[in-house]
This record gives sequence, structure tokens and C-alpha cells, in this order.
Amino acid sequence: MPAEQIHLVRHGEVFNPQGVLYGRLPGFGLSDLGHAMAEAAAVDLAMRKRDVAALISSPLQRTQQSAEPIGKAFSLEPTFDERIIEPTNRFEGKRMSGRDSALRDVRNWAFLVNPWEPSWGEPFRSIADRMLAAMTDAADSVDGGDVVLVSHQLPIWMVHRRVAGKSLAHDPRRRRCALSSITTFERRGRRFVEVGYRDPAAGLQEQATDVGAV
Repeated sequence: MPAEQIHLVRHGEVFNPQGVLYGRLPGFGLSDLGHAMAEAAAVDLAMRKRDVAALISSPLQRTQQSAEPIGKAFSLEPTFDERIIEPTNRFEGKRMSGRDSALRDVRNWAFLVNPWEPSWGEPFRSIADRMLAAMTDAADSVDGGDVVLVSHQLPIWMVHRRVAGKSLAHDPRRRRCALSSITTFERRGRRFVEVGYRDPAAGLQEQATDVGAV
């Protein structure tokens, strides 16, 4: 019997005083607030009184740290899956707003020609495909119970849109995937269905200074 539910958890706030787009760059861990957000997600999952059989994390530092309180709550050691990692992005390490924004540099404009793909990074279709493959394998890896995958905003949002039958192209400002939010799916036959979304760190969001990649 495969997993009953798959919970996609976004990481908490990252310590990013320079305000750069960190993408897959090393050395970007959670802020103190981010640790509190991750704890809120773990508490939310624990209060559901569900059997969580496996915990899987993106290999990046911020997701590993966000998985730690979940692992403690369910006495699980996380495993890592490269398929649920942040997408590649040509603007890694650059600021995306303000007077020194990379968007003001004409040398970067060639990367902006097709926002529907997008031209600055991994194609949306590729992100959705690898995420759904990871979710399928995760569901099949357990004999009942739930599986938690700790990932990133865009990969989670791509799953939401693919499952909902929506175009993968979208306005990044309109993503419903807050820091440490939990988007829940069930597999019915050969397809996934979204069955819930919670924002357990909502009370901490106003204090956040870093809201993640675009």
C-alpha cells in the first residue's frame, strides 16, 4: 500500500542580509526566524496525529535545517533527493531589486526574453516532471502512512499548477506557497490530487525580511 498523503513543506526564512537570489548557492541557512518557522511546520504536522513513515529533503542547507524539527517530531532520519532541489537560475548571487538590481544591467536582458519558459533558468516543465517523479517514488517507498518532502517554493508551486491542470507559466508574485507552508496531496489511481494547504508560520511572516527566490 503506497503513502496515504504526501506533504510538500517549504523551508523557512533564509539568513540573507545582502538580499541576493541564492538559488543553489552553498552557505545559505535559516535565520533565527526561519528556524521558528520550521518548528511551526513540524508542530502542525505532529498535531494532525498522522503516521509519517518517511522524511525526504532537498540537499540544500536551508531545507535540511527545515527538516530537522520534523525528523525530531516523528523520530525519522531524513533522506535526500536531488529531484526536489531549487531550480537553476542565471541570476544566482545577484540582487533582484534596488539600484544595483541585475535587471537594470543590459547584459542580463537576454535572459529575460521568454518568461513563459523561463529563459533565465530550468524550464517549468522540467521542474514539474522531476517533482512528480520524486513524489511518485516517495509514495511507493513506504507501506502506508504519509511522506513529508521538504522542498522550495517554485518546485512546490509547479506541482500545484500541474496537478490543477493550469499553465505552468505564471506571475511569481502570485504564488500561494508561503515560508514553511504545507501543501498536501493524495495519489488517486495514477494521478495526484491536492487536498490541503496550510500556513502554520503565518504569524511569523510579517517579521520576515527574506521571502526567497523569484
